[in-house]
Amino acid sequence: MADTINENIKKINEGLQLDNKAVSDALEVVEEIKKGHIDIQLETVANNPQLVQLKDALNMMLLNIKTNMDSVSKLLKEFSNYKFVNKVSTNNVEGYMLEFINNVNFLTDEISGLLKNSLTIGVTLDKASDTLLANVDILNKSSNEAAASLEETAAALEEITSTIISSSENIEKMSSNAEYLINSAKTGQTLANKTTVAMDEINNQVNSIEEAITVIDQIAFQTNILSLNAAVEAATAGEAGKGFAVVAQEVRNLASRSADAAKEIKELVENATTKANEGKNISAEMIQGYDKLLENIESSNKMIQEIANASKEQESGITQINDAVTHLDQQTQQNASIATQTHEIAEETDVIAKKIVSDANAKEFLGKDRIEIKEGKQQNTNNNSTQIKQDSKD
Repeated sequence: MADTINENIKKINEGLQLDNKAVSDALEVVEEIKKGHIDIQLETVANNPQLVQLKDALNMMLLNIKTNMDSVSKLLKEFSNYKFVNKVSTNNVEGYMLEFINNVNFLTDEISGLLKNSLTIGVTLDKASDTLLANVDILNKSSNEAAASLEETAAALEEITSTIISSSENIEKMSSNAEYLINSAKTGQTLANKTTVAMDEINNQVNSIEEAITVIDQIAFQTNILSLNAAVEAATAGEAGKGFAVVAQEVRNLASRSADAAKEIKELVENATTKANEGKNISAEMIQGYDKLLENIESSNKMIQEIANASKEQESGITQINDAVTHLDQQTQQNASIATQTHEIAEETDVIAKKIVSDANAKEFLGKDRIEIKEGKQQNTNNNSTQIKQDSKD
């Protein structure tokens, strides 16, 4: 009996030692757990069945925690590889661990949503930047063509302005010459009127001379008759009348020469009268011609004045147009410069958009397959991803 009791006591001591060892190991495991080590198991087998049950429960708890943490760790490693498509299972998980896993899964959804939005915005921005580039190219080309055309137009307008100014100056000279011509025509008209008056006076004098010649002719005729009578009387007187007959003959000759001279003078006077009348007619025609000339000159001068006024208005208008075209040319040059800068900005925007698409497309996330991306664009983005990353590093 004593041996049996001693044997039981020995077994009890051994069981107590095992239980103490199990409790001691359990405390060490708890300390390791407090430090963050959950990849351990309690290996010591206690003698007490309750301690064995506690050991198994503790090991199962550690295994479950480690399994959930391994799932979370695996998911976080996928995050580091830009993969956001998986979630941690919440089967048979409750309490704080469930909340923790739900928060991690929520992070997956949030990051996927952000990447989805980023990819959507990038694709939209990429399409818009392509359209913007095309439009800016058209705008740039149109601005440059418009600038060149306006530059040519400005040069042509400057030539036209110079021509109009020169024409205005010539028109002013023509107007001055027309005024001088009017004065000359009026002077000629005055001289023609004076010529007519002089011709009338000459006619009057010629008429007086013609009357005097008529008187002389009559005197010569009467003298000739008297000389004939004297010759008849001298012949009747005989010798006593010879001397008187000689005188009568001389008087007759003188009367005959006077008549001839009076006839010649009369013919000259008649010719002078004819020439004077012709001169008077010519003067009258000259006066009429000067009247028409003055009328035409005044009409021409009026037209020249109208042309001069119109030229001044054209000069003023063309100057305003020239100023407007010059201002428009400056604005067009500025627009062309802005278009060039906009083109550079559009190119930078296009590069940024492609980088956004490339970065987002390089990641795996929920909803990615529902975003439409042009294959050509995507392929181009993939081909340029290395260059884009290099640019980003630069």
